[in-house]
Amino acid sequence: MRWVGPGEWTVEYVVLLGERPFLRVKQHGYIVRECRSVAEVASLVDLADLVEVTELRPARSKSR
Repeated sequence: MRWVGPGEWTVEYVVLLGERPFLRVKQHGYIVRECRSVAEVASLVDLADLVEVTELRPARSKSR
């Protein structure tokens, strides 16, 4: 999952093998902090400004 906001802020949900999930906060493509809670993210970014990015898959063509 990924969210974006004004000022080129990005928040990504990350799970590394064998570790607890965390939220990676970036600005202008650079990692600012890796947060363990939403409260930590809120200290950096206004959560109300974030919008979830949804990846759309191409429609399957129906063969006849």
